[in-house]
Amino acid sequence: MRAVLTWRDKAEQCIYDLAFKPDGMQLILAAGNRLLVYDTSDGTLLQPLKGHKDTVYCVAYAKDGKRFASGSADKSVIIWTSKLEGILKYTHNDSIQCVSYNPVTHQLASCSSSDVGLWSPEQKSVSKHKSSSKITCCSWTNDGQYLALGMFNGIISIRNKNGDEKVKIERPGGSLSPIWSICWNPSSRWESFWMNRESEDAEEVNVNRYFQEIPSTLKSAVYSSQGSEAEEEEPEEEDDSPRDDNSEEHNDILAVADWGQKLSFYQLSGKQIGKDRSLNFDPCCLSYFTKGEYILLGGSDKQVSLFTKDGVRLGTVGEQNSWVWTCKVKPDSNYVVVGCQDGTISFYQLIFSTVHGLYKDRYAYRDSMTDVIVQHLITEQKVRIKCKELVKKIAIYKNRLAIQLPEKILIYELYSDDSSDMHYRVKEKIVKKFECNLLVVCADHIILCQEKRLQCLSFSGVKEREWQMESLIRYIKVIGGPPGREGLLVGLKNGQILKIFVDNLFAIVLLKQATAVRCLDMSASRNKLAVVDENDTCLVYDIHTKELLFQSAPMYQYLDRKMFKEAYQIACLGVTDTDWRELAMEALEGLEFETAKKAFTRVQDLRYLELINSIEERKKRGETNNDLFLADVFSYQGKFHEAAKLYKRSGHENLALDMYTDLRMFEYAKDFLGSGDPKETKMLITKQADWARNINEPKAAVEMYISAGEHVKAIEISGDHGWVDTLIDIARKLDKAEREPLLMCAYYFKKLDNPGYAAETYLKIGDLKSLVQLHVETQRWDEAFALGEKHPEFKDDIYVPYAQWLAENDRFEEAQKAFHKAGRQREAVRVLEQLTHNAVVESRFNDAAYYYWMLSMQCLDIAQDPAQKDVMLDKFRHFQHLAELYHGYHAIQRYTEEPFSFHLPETLFNISRFLLHSLTKDTPLGISKVNTLFTLAKQSKALGAYKLARHAYDKLQGLQIPARFQKSIELGSLTIRSKPFHDSEELVPLCYRCSTNNPLLNNLGNVCINCRQPFVFSASSYEVLHLVEFYLEEGITDEEAVSLIDLEAPRHKRENKWQEITSNNSQTLRLDETVDSMGDDDPFTAKLSFEQGGSEFVPVVVNRSVLRSMSRRDVLIKRWPPPLQWQYFRSLLPDASITMCPSCFQMFHSEDYELLVLQHTCCPYCRRRIDDPSP
Repeated sequence: MRAVLTWRDKAEQCIYDLAFKPDGMQLILAAGNRLLVYDTSDGTLLQPLKGHKDTVYCVAYAKDGKRFASGSADKSVIIWTSKLEGILKYTHNDSIQCVSYNPVTHQLASCSSSDVGLWSPEQKSVSKHKSSSKITCCSWTNDGQYLALGMFNGIISIRNKNGDEKVKIERPGGSLSPIWSICWNPSSRWESFWMNRESEDAEEVNVNRYFQEIPSTLKSAVYSSQGSEAEEEEPEEEDDSPRDDNSEEHNDILAVADWGQKLSFYQLSGKQIGKDRSLNFDPCCLSYFTKGEYILLGGSDKQVSLFTKDGVRLGTVGEQNSWVWTCKVKPDSNYVVVGCQDGTISFYQLIFSTVHGLYKDRYAYRDSMTDVIVQHLITEQKVRIKCKELVKKIAIYKNRLAIQLPEKILIYELYSDDSSDMHYRVKEKIVKKFECNLLVVCADHIILCQEKRLQCLSFSGVKEREWQMESLIRYIKVIGGPPGREGLLVGLKNGQILKIFVDNLFAIVLLKQATAVRCLDMSASRNKLAVVDENDTCLVYDIHTKELLFQSAPMYQYLDRKMFKEAYQIACLGVTDTDWRELAMEALEGLEFETAKKAFTRVQDLRYLELINSIEERKKRGETNNDLFLADVFSYQGKFHEAAKLYKRSGHENLALDMYTDLRMFEYAKDFLGSGDPKETKMLITKQADWARNINEPKAAVEMYISAGEHVKAIEISGDHGWVDTLIDIARKLDKAEREPLLMCAYYFKKLDNPGYAAETYLKIGDLKSLVQLHVETQRWDEAFALGEKHPEFKDDIYVPYAQWLAENDRFEEAQKAFHKAGRQREAVRVLEQLTHNAVVESRFNDAAYYYWMLSMQCLDIAQDPAQKDVMLDKFRHFQHLAELYHGYHAIQRYTEEPFSFHLPETLFNISRFLLHSLTKDTPLGISKVNTLFTLAKQSKALGAYKLARHAYDKLQGLQIPARFQKSIELGSLTIRSKPFHDSEELVPLCYRCSTNNPLLNNLGNVCINCRQPFVFSASSYEVLHLVEFYLEEGITDEEAVSLIDLEAPRHKRENKWQEITSNNSQTLRLDETVDSMGDDDPFTAKLSFEQGGSEFVPVVVNRSVLRSMSRRDVLIKRWPPPLQWQYFRSLLPDASITMCPSCFQMFHSEDYELLVLQHTCCPYCRRRIDDPSP
């Protein structure tokens, strides 16, 4: 083993620790308060990392290579990413001594002078555990289950991954031997021979125990850590050495180096393996090779030493000028890095030479530096001889085996002469240190080569003979002979070949050639001599004539001269698969297809055989372009740039383009685009984008698709990933003619909850219908209504969904209006009818009245259609009538159901009379005659209308009375009998047309018994208002009538007094005798005359002159929409103000109306808000 310095650098501060990235490409060094990142290939300093405020003591890389951690004297631990960015920092109470990543879970252990912390990415906090002493080092087991801590007081604590102590190892040295470095062997299995070491101090104890046949049952335990043997071994004999049955105990071996200058090994259970190994220096660092076969130790001896896994020293890796604080092996390699006290960083390559010997069918070779394996090449049997020291040289001859160790040479012999016997035993031992280049063993002698000198020693170590050569000895071979008189062939560097007999001082020169000898042998007949020289040429000579019989150049020389057939003939004599493949490739590149085919057949490479067959087929079809054939060959070999050049030279640039495109090497492909053809460019960028998409690089794919004009794909990826900004850029760059991509953009904007951008996109392409749908779907009703105003054709698309949305959100009245606005009268009516029915069933009679009024108005709206006029007008009158009834009954229902009355007795009296007169036919749903009559009876009795009260009580007797009213009604029926049989005259209603007093109980209903003029009631107090309805003379339009009334013709003022005459049945106003006839003063008054007692109702009809005489403030007009006629009413008491609601045309005493509006902020009947400008 020798160490070759690859590179060296020097930092300003001491290198306390270092760590390799798991792929071996980078090296992290702890130097002062910085971390230094090096490129391991050439020692380039990539980057210094600053983050700590004090000296960095430790650094460790996670097994997955994604993170590394550093610990410092500033009491902090920093987690870094593989991109050299610090991402996390946490602290301890003392300086950090060591850090280590769990190889399985990537849990980080950080140890300070007083405690150990455990942190993992999924944890928010660091769990800390106190320590009895300063922790100097730590190491995880391979399975990540246990953490070993080395302490300054000489104790080793083994804890589980939760930090609980499971094993405590107290060592004899105690605090005088501080633990300074520990490490678990990284190999998965260990040899079961560990336990054999405990009682073995020297081979004399039982030398036979170290070299026995290795049975196949132990094959996996022995070799898995090296991975070098895979041959089957014959289990002919059982191993007679003691074995440890519990081989699982050896899975985890802990190496411990302390400042008692000892190296020790322990099992996971805490049991020591073997004895302490004395080091003679203070160890500062200990680390294993990747597979656990060797150990590196460095420290106060200013060098790094290489040990076997069981503690046998093999040699020095590199001598330094100061203490070695850290040394590590590059993962999966033989490179070692060393960090020193003076800041020196050294990077070495370890070269392990092959030590072996061959005699006929037996091959002996060194394994694990301290073992020798002898393999029978025919039976495939193997035997391992464990020497426990560095094996320097091996020689084998017949039944003899010589092994040179650092301080001695051991000579073994076979137990028997059986050709298949593999049992060796020690015959002799020469305890003496020898320096030699070559070692040969004979039957009774050892031959040592020291440069130009050969020495012959007996097995007892006595030098018997010595030969001095002219030049350096390059090769020695025993060619047989009697025991003690064997012949040797010796080849020198100057080309001389000699024959020496062990018992003869004189060397015989056989011949001399011009080139140095590398290897030689003699034929069995002793007539021919074969020599391999330093040029790898085999030369065969006739020993007697010294004539060169023939010279065989190696296959590669023929290949260099493109002599493929000759090279093939040489290969047929016997070469490795690698040589066959090299021959095949060279022949293929030389277009020697026949030879290439034979060579590829040898290595069974079907892929290249198919290529050759396809080229041969093309040649048969007449193709002759060798450049094209060679380009195909190069592309198969992975020499793509050479292939591309040949494709270009042969005029097939398209093939180069296709090749680079298939390989996703798009930058190179661009060089082969034909004269900037935009179609080809677009195709290439599209393929590149497809590839980026497939390898999960969507951002890059989107950019490429956009540059290639493949907007649909770019939009699809951006939409799927929710990249709204990208979609906005695409949508704004696209021309409005590109509807499909723009519609896709709008779709994704909607999906990603960005309706504003979707609306912008729809506007860009002028898709108003989709814009309306967008506003509707996102319930942006204001924008939808604004759009509907500008484009009435979308009214249906807006108001119908709006109405449905309102209905779903229990806003039925608004929904009904929306349906109505959308022209969906059927839906509007259906909603209202349902609302009305619900209101009645739930006894919300004021709501029912409102809904019936709305229904009537909708019927009136529909009545504008001539086909439905009559039906709808009937419905209008019916619903208007029901609205009036329910509006009045609401007060009755509240009076009978609730404990306190909200209305005056006169109002309840008037309402119950109004209802009684109106309910002449079928009683509408929800209105109770019992409640109406009960209210009428009670209020009549209270107001002095005893006759009416008696009538009401009598009527109640014939009805089914609820139990709660039963007692009250019976009592009322009895007490009313004590009252007079007449009504108070104050309550008697007056007809303002004919001035007739009407009875309280009117069989005709709510009309005058005399002139049949319908009464006009107040919608709040239900008193008869001083209004008389009049009709226009035929030929007078509503507009003309209004203009005539507005003329306000002046009247002559008179000083004369009115005279009032009152009789039982009538009131008469009469002027003084100087007054002209009444008609001349007020023409309307004359129109009120009628024929007394007529059964037919004669309406008041006025002409233009009468209209002209009226005052505008005396006339109230119900301006019904078509097809209804306007209704005109004349107030006969102008001083008593009457207000009419402009929406529902209900009449109120002005004072009542103002009060109600103040209470409800709307009309009590139609609920028109006072701030609503529309009628």
